[in-house]
Amino acid sequence: MKIFIINGPNLNMLGKREPEIYGADTLESINAELKELCDSIGVEPEFYQSNCEGELIDIIHSAREKADGIVLNAGAYTHYSIAIRDAISACEKPCVEVHLSNVHKREEFRHKSVISAVCEGVICGFGKDSYRLAILALAGK
Repeated sequence: MKIFIINGPNLNMLGKREPEIYGADTLESINAELKELCDSIGVEPEFYQSNCEGELIDIIHSAREKADGIVLNAGAYTHYSIAIRDAISACEKPCVEVHLSNVHKREEFRHKSVISAVCEGVICGFGKDSYRLAILALAGK
């Protein structure tokens, strides 16, 4: 099983940006931990990060032919990118929306997700474990 783990805008700043909200771990260290998890359960991960909406859409499109599922932290695009929503629908692969923080405990504008309706599930508020839980769910573990 192959899973794309896709991170959107500003997630390259993890460990530097608002650690009181997002934690002290870098994206690289989180990805290393996720790789270990994937190896232990027989999942092949492919990691992506982009600050550009179009690049994220292209990656999601490529999952249609190359992946069995997607773990997606779309960052701020979660709240307004109909284009990413449509890409998830077009991909026809199970996608789990993840967030490090509990978006429902934060600013009002973060409470609305335009991508949730086309995702298998949403996991938020567990820090880096949000990704772990999403991988395990997609892998049926």
